[in-house]
Amino acid sequence: MTSTDTAAAAAPVSVEQLRRRGWRGRLAVLGPAFVAAVAYVDPGNFATNFSAGAGYGYLLVWVIVVANLMAMLIQSLSAKLGLATGRNLPELCREHLTPWRNRFMWAQAELVAIATDLAEVIGGAVALHLLFGIPLFTGGVITGVIAFVLLGLQSRGHRPFERAIVFLLAIIMVGLVSTLLRTDVDGPALAAGLVPGFDGVGSLVLATGILGATVMPHVIYLHSALTQGRLVARSPEDTRFLLRVGRTDIALGMGVAGLVNLSMLVVAAALFAGTDVPGTDTLEGIFAGLGTELDAVAAYGFAIALLASGFASSGVGTYAGQVIMAGFLRRRIPLLLRRLLTLAPALLVLGVGIDPTQALVLSQVVLSFGIPFALVPLVWLTARREVMGDLVNHRVTTTAAVVVAAVVVGLNAFLIWEAFVA
Repeated sequence: MTSTDTAAAAAPVSVEQLRRRGWRGRLAVLGPAFVAAVAYVDPGNFATNFSAGAGYGYLLVWVIVVANLMAMLIQSLSAKLGLATGRNLPELCREHLTPWRNRFMWAQAELVAIATDLAEVIGGAVALHLLFGIPLFTGGVITGVIAFVLLGLQSRGHRPFERAIVFLLAIIMVGLVSTLLRTDVDGPALAAGLVPGFDGVGSLVLATGILGATVMPHVIYLHSALTQGRLVARSPEDTRFLLRVGRTDIALGMGVAGLVNLSMLVVAAALFAGTDVPGTDTLEGIFAGLGTELDAVAAYGFAIALLASGFASSGVGTYAGQVIMAGFLRRRIPLLLRRLLTLAPALLVLGVGIDPTQALVLSQVVLSFGIPFALVPLVWLTARREVMGDLVNHRVTTTAAVVVAAVVVGLNAFLIWEAFVA
């Protein structure tokens, strides 16, 4: 039985019954977007957002806001694709692409899954080292095991897994937003940061890194799988209900992710910008800087949030890897084997002593390469009536999605150029 089958089988009531339950019925449908939201607050975001605030103050606040709005649109299209078709994005790519294109899509998506796990495991390992002094390699193993345990909850249906992820997401939010509330924020400077602008090529590169760390290709594949067959609409009223609740789910889930990302940048801007605090371009330096500029509570709140991020996002990333292989190739491998395959590169990086923050940056470059291969098919498929039926995108939605895709692809092409050519 696939994870989708399990989710569908676990649904105890019909959509019509949920509609009649009012707010309780709506609450029962929420969840997929919160799983997706974890990918938007993964350890890569910690590195880029704190670096942006420390280096440029409030200048790039608008990038966080724009990236979050883009994420809402992209994830809403992915969720709607699964709801409308009963299939996920990799499955639909297999159906509508030639075999060799489908194989290429699978290969790059697997590379994205490995790069994703690299960032998540490194983040968890660094957090364990900061909190308990555990060696990085051992911390990587522990992170991998915890992610495997989280995935094991899927055998009990979609709800236990979603609740565990929401719990970890709440820890991330509390750990960072509580520090924001205790920080002396420059209100006028924060407001000025909402106006788009850059300060040289360095700020443009960092803004692109923020975008690359925010719009994650693996979760574009995953969100469509989280909604496919979860609840079956048997009438137009059912469909409209699921769409409405899905939009609420995305607004709440992505809203939490946006608040967390904004908290990181604003805290760094308030505490580190224009100071001589060393090492704020590394996770270890941020931890030390928070302890120096604020207090130990802030430092350990950061580390605990980073740990929860590593655990949750690693589990979600491995889940996405399952969806990718099953969808593109119609093949599945044992969960333990997949966990080991994606964990091995991260453990190799930690074992040979490569700088963790530099490895995180490299993983974001790889993820940037994978974004167009997830985003362009998503826009193409959701704009086709023969695929989506009555849920096909409105012309305005398609236009907005094309603009977003063009911006994301263009900026990430610039990031790759800067990384390998400039």
